[in-house]
Amino acid sequence: MQIETIRDVLNWTVLFHKNLKDSLNQSSEQNKDEGARMMLRYLSEHEESLENIVQGFENTADVKALNTWCFDYIEKHSIIERVDCNSLFEELDISDIMDKIVNHHEQVIELYIHIYSRVDIESAKTLLDTIKDIEENEIKRIVQSANHYSFCVGHELDNRQRIY
Repeated sequence: MQIETIRDVLNWTVLFHKNLKDSLNQSSEQNKDEGARMMLRYLSEHEESLENIVQGFENTADVKALNTWCFDYIEKHSIIERVDCNSLFEELDISDIMDKIVNHHEQVIELYIHIYSRVDIESAKTLLDTIKDIEENEIKRIVQSANHYSFCVGHELDNRQRIY
């Protein structure tokens, strides 16, 4: 996928969340652990929500912000190369699933921080910061819910997931 403008970054982000949602859905049908299947379905719903939220920004954001060029800033950012999000979750337990989800989202957040630090147009900075905040808040919410769920079903999540 060719990324040249912030509109392209939003398109990429929508596709990222869609592909992650699809991967979670597919894995939820194949994972042998009932708790993990429930977690995968829950996470898939959150990815669908994020997909729709970012799509909404793409449809309503300031045109100047959306058309801001950013290809010089992301040429070497590795996450752009991996939009397919072919993470397979069907063999993982809840803790490993959450580890992968947190990692994926941290990479997206890092991308937004990276681009934000390099653009000069205020409306573009505001848009990037808003989406970054949404991504951060959503991953915090997901992890808190997963911690609560894991506590209720007797699974233990690792310390990295508890920091959110």
